[in-house]
Amino acid sequence: MSEPVPARAARTAAYTVLALTAFASNSILCRLALGTHSIDAGSFTAARLASGAALLLAIRGVAGTRAAGAGRSGWLSAAMLFSYATAFSFAYLRLSVGTGALVLFGAVQATMILGALRAGERFVPLEGVGLALAAAGLIYLVTPGLTAPSPLGCALMTIAGISWGVYTLRGRGSGDPLGDTARNFAWSVLFAVAIGLLAIRGLHLTARGVTLAVISGSLASGVGYVLWYAALRHLTSIRAAAVQLSVPVLAALGGVLFLSEAVSVRLLVAAVLILGGVGLAIGGQGRAGYGR
Repeated sequence: MSEPVPARAARTAAYTVLALTAFASNSILCRLALGTHSIDAGSFTAARLASGAALLLAIRGVAGTRAAGAGRSGWLSAAMLFSYATAFSFAYLRLSVGTGALVLFGAVQATMILGALRAGERFVPLEGVGLALAAAGLIYLVTPGLTAPSPLGCALMTIAGISWGVYTLRGRGSGDPLGDTARNFAWSVLFAVAIGLLAIRGLHLTARGVTLAVISGSLASGVGYVLWYAALRHLTSIRAAAVQLSVPVLAALGGVLFLSEAVSVRLLVAAVLILGGVGLAIGGQGRAGYGR
């Protein structure tokens, strides 16, 4: 017996909110670790991926079940996950938070929309308006930080955004979110070890930095990505691109709560624009059902 549409919609919404909160937490944890020079970017990435793999494989072992259907794990998904995590860490050594957010989520949005259009998805009026409104709010939020950005930092963050967009598009077909994410993390560790060996001369570790990386990898990344893969099963690619535009707002609010950053009128206005736009985009295809 198929699951009722309202119940499926509520479950997907819950997974989406939890996943986006986890993504925002990653930004905060990364800022806490790298901004205070508690760990080098390569080690942060390696510890993040390794801890995520360890937790997910342990959970997978305890669960002991395997979903039917083809998985979406493999070397390509693992490479995209590694590419995103590595480029993200190194980019934030060179970019302000505002600039990084604009470049990252602009690249994610562009990648996913292009992928969606190629797959035959089309905008409906409210969805297009909502996405444009959310993008305008994001630009309004980060514009003050766009003074003379580092070209290398922008290039790295663009790579991170494209990689995350591809990873997300591949995840939409997952029939086994936990298993696929666990395998992706496990394979990505091999890439991380290789990069770590190349950058061993710049190794810098502290207990604080490693702890933040482990929390980022195991909870904010590992568990968060499983929830995201589960949500993607019932989100169109365009809708998935739109909801991710709320992450910079969530991260900024987290900075206010956990990093004692000041609340500004700009942040409040941008939050209304972005979250309002996301709401329109999510509701724009209501007549066609929730996702596919």
